[in-house]
Amino acid sequence: MAGVDKVEVVVAHQACATLRVGDVFLKIDADQTRTDVEVEAMAMVPIPTPEVLWRKPPVLALAALPGTALGRLGEPSPASSAAWAAAGAAVRRLHDAPLPPWPGRSLDELAADLDRECAWLLTNDVLPADLVTRNREVAEAALRPWTPVFTHGDLQLAHVFVDGDEVTGVIDWSEASRGDALSDLATLTLGHEEHLGDVVAGYGTDIDLDVIRAWWSLRSLLGIRWLTEHGFDPSTPGAEVDVLRARM
Repeated sequence: MAGVDKVEVVVAHQACATLRVGDVFLKIDADQTRTDVEVEAMAMVPIPTPEVLWRKPPVLALAALPGTALGRLGEPSPASSAAWAAAGAAVRRLHDAPLPPWPGRSLDELAADLDRECAWLLTNDVLPADLVTRNREVAEAALRPWTPVFTHGDLQLAHVFVDGDEVTGVIDWSEASRGDALSDLATLTLGHEEHLGDVVAGYGTDIDLDVIRAWWSLRSLLGIRWLTEHGFDPSTPGAEVDVLRARM
């Protein structure tokens, strides 16, 4: 990394931080369980991931991926429809892979999380009651039995890198686990409903779009407290609060 003239803070909050130094990303996490999952998941999945350069707890060094992120939440995506379809195809390859040896959140745990977060939103007057109630109703459709697949667990569009119409890699695997395939597809298209058709076409199988929409509501309801407590604003244009409003 000789000759590097700046250090970029990619993200930083109480849980962890990521820095970019030249073509190297340094992920600093006090919880080494998350890093264990990330390293093991990247070694297992059949899609491109960053190269692990070295690991000296609490730091994990990763090589930068070529290309650019598929987009950012709250901003128009610069990527083509073909790139979004390629992302859907990559997710399908992931979901067809052998399951990881560790479990994910159960249906009962998700239901309990939804109860708790909706109660917090209402008790603290974070959102209007009708907005929480309506999205709680929509989210219930996601709480059904599913066949577990290998899921990324936090497949934000900013975590998928593309070069032209090709996927060059997927980052941030610390939440990888067994889970619902549709949760990954919903997270990828959160706030970008206009590209849902492209992703589904690339994924290549029938998808229950009502369950995708349910996961949009579920993920947004579950995420608002965490985002607020970690210095992010879920009410920025196009972000989680707007996603909830769209269901009204």
